[in-house]
Amino acid sequence: MARPAGTAVRLSPPAWLTAGLKPAPAPIPWAAALRAAVALAAPLAVGLAAGQPAYGALVSMGALSGVIGDTADAYRMRVFNIAVPQLFGAVGVTLGTLVFGHGWLAVAALTLVALVSGMISSIGAVASVSGLLLLLNAVVGAGLPMPDPWWKAPLLLTLGGLFVLVLTLLGWPLRRAAPERAAVAATYRAVADLYEATGTGAYDEKRHAVTASLNHAYDLVLARRARQHGRAPVLVRLLAQLNVVIPLAEAAPAAHLRAQLYGPLDATIPVTVRQLADVVEERRKPGGHGSGAPELELPTPVRPAEKAVDHALRHAAAVVHEADPDPHNVDDRLGRPAALRVRARRATRSVLLSGASWRYGLRLALCIGLAQALVSLIAVPRSYWVALTVTFVLKPDFGSVFSRAVLRAFGTALGLLLAALVLAEVPRGWWDVPVMCALAALIPVFSAKGYAFQTAAITPVILLLSDTLNQQGFGLVLPRLYDSLIGCGIALIAGYLLWPESWHTRIGDRLADAVADTAAYVTCAFRGNGDGQGARVRARRKLYRDLSTVRSEFQRALTEPPPTGPRAAAWWPLVVAVERIVDATTAARIRVDHGAPDPDPAEVTAVERELRELAEGIRASDTLVEVRTDLVGDENGVLEPLRQEVRAARAIAGPDLR
Repeated sequence: MARPAGTAVRLSPPAWLTAGLKPAPAPIPWAAALRAAVALAAPLAVGLAAGQPAYGALVSMGALSGVIGDTADAYRMRVFNIAVPQLFGAVGVTLGTLVFGHGWLAVAALTLVALVSGMISSIGAVASVSGLLLLLNAVVGAGLPMPDPWWKAPLLLTLGGLFVLVLTLLGWPLRRAAPERAAVAATYRAVADLYEATGTGAYDEKRHAVTASLNHAYDLVLARRARQHGRAPVLVRLLAQLNVVIPLAEAAPAAHLRAQLYGPLDATIPVTVRQLADVVEERRKPGGHGSGAPELELPTPVRPAEKAVDHALRHAAAVVHEADPDPHNVDDRLGRPAALRVRARRATRSVLLSGASWRYGLRLALCIGLAQALVSLIAVPRSYWVALTVTFVLKPDFGSVFSRAVLRAFGTALGLLLAALVLAEVPRGWWDVPVMCALAALIPVFSAKGYAFQTAAITPVILLLSDTLNQQGFGLVLPRLYDSLIGCGIALIAGYLLWPESWHTRIGDRLADAVADTAAYVTCAFRGNGDGQGARVRARRKLYRDLSTVRSEFQRALTEPPPTGPRAAAWWPLVVAVERIVDATTAARIRVDHGAPDPDPAEVTAVERELRELAEGIRASDTLVEVRTDLVGDENGVLEPLRQEVRAARAIAGPDLR
């Protein structure tokens, strides 16, 4: 059909190309901004006062890595997130300094460091930041002349990171367990929102928010628990208060089904849950001994779902108001954290034997090797910026390589505009201190908005520190832009296009694993081997963590260019369908626990068989999944909603999802 005459043609870039350019809504982290301003500006001031501005710049560089790595909430986790990577950074700059000016030896050394950095990134968050800092500082040490003797640069960089750590820990005496307490209270409020949404279209979104909040709260509380000997009273109380959220969350699917059939729940239920959140956050304790829980004025429960909600809410109120929970009767629900030596052995085995770990390391090593070889063959001023760009873009656990390359190019261009103004108009010397103070404060603020904005904030800071070390002034700006574009190009070609796994979505395999685990969960829920509620809770929590991973992979894939993005979008209805199956299973189990008749074992077996066939069909994505019509049973039985969800999932999976 021809376009009517005079109609304007609207040209706009595709969504997958601009997905990360919209700033994310986030509050201004005032404390983090103030901490960054002091951490980066104070060393410069001390260096200028002592007549050693280069030393001050190196300390500020170390502080910059500490500011970027300070992403945790709990204080004990922040200690590890800042302190441990500094040790790897010191090793990196030492290795880089030793091979500075040695040509191909430097190329070989940095390639080997890149291999190690990529491999250890698969261990966890702290190891990821440690690997990043190991490689970054090695690149800087090999590209910039460092003060003699060799130990001075790692000492100064480490001093900057430790300065950030000291500033971070100033609030520890007053806010020792505040992040954990706030996370537990936020989980209660998320559950309250979930109950308000029962029976409405907003339920799925609120249930996902509860899952994310539970994951975050357990990660904080159990991470702190794992690093303490024995059970501190504060942690015992928080863990007990968090554990009793689980029955409330488990009762929600049954309440949702009940609300769809008979109307919304009584408004006193979410109100009461929010009141419990206030008690948790304000650290209120009852007077006297034993339970100080008030008498709750709740509607009289009639149906099994209502009884489940009533029982879970009264139990939560009793535990939240309990004066001193029994430290020997607090189940971690997710399993007790393994000993440090056990986790170390697991991590080492994972790094050395995992194919994914080796592939990540080889990709990063290839790109760093190419970057260093290129700048060794072609005269590129201050060539370390090429390898720095490759490192940030290709860090394998940071998300889509394609998206990060685009966003880094955009962010670097914005940052260079600001840097050009600073280097052209602000005289070097003491003026650097207030300028650095302002620029550093922008890093936490812009980091919360997205990767492109974080890059835009970090770029002028690095350029200002680099100018303090080598006194190039405005001449730094354009070379940095060229170097960044070269680095992005190397990452896209050698780290993205040459590796098919990077432009093929992995949603199908992960979703197939989740469906298989769902089949096992159905078996555990209705034909358990005496493991009891604890096993069901752990299985359900693991399932929702797996599905959260699938959601994250889905969001990453949507930022990839065609055909990866459109292929990923085809999986989304099935992701939602699997989440509904888990909810329906939980709802059925809750109804049985509170008065509904047990399902026929044959029905349970049929549902389990259907789910396992669905998992196999998803895994073999080139095979159509047959939609079965023989999944029958008691239409008035407790498993009927579950069978409906399984039928829906099989229908969704019918088309070829390739």
